[in-house]
Amino acid sequence: MASAEHHRCNAMNDREAKSRAVKILAKSIYRDLEAQGFDEKQIVALATELIAEVTTKMSRGHEKSAQVA
Repeated sequence: MASAEHHRCNAMNDREAKSRAVKILAKSIYRDLEAQGFDEKQIVALATELIAEVTTKMSRGHEKSAQVA
C-alpha cells in the first residue's frame, strides 16, 4: 500500500512540476515575442494556432482509437 501511495505522490509532484514549467515557459515565450516586436494580437494569433494544432492532433488520435474499436 505504501508503494502505491509513493507512486501517486511522485506522479502528483511530476504533474505539479510540469505545470509550473509550462507557466514559466509561457511567460518566457511571451516576453521573447514581445521583445521581438510582436503585439498582443499577434501573440494571441500564435496561441490560437498552437491550440488548433493540439486540437487537430487530439481529434486524429480519437479517430484512430475509434477505428481500432
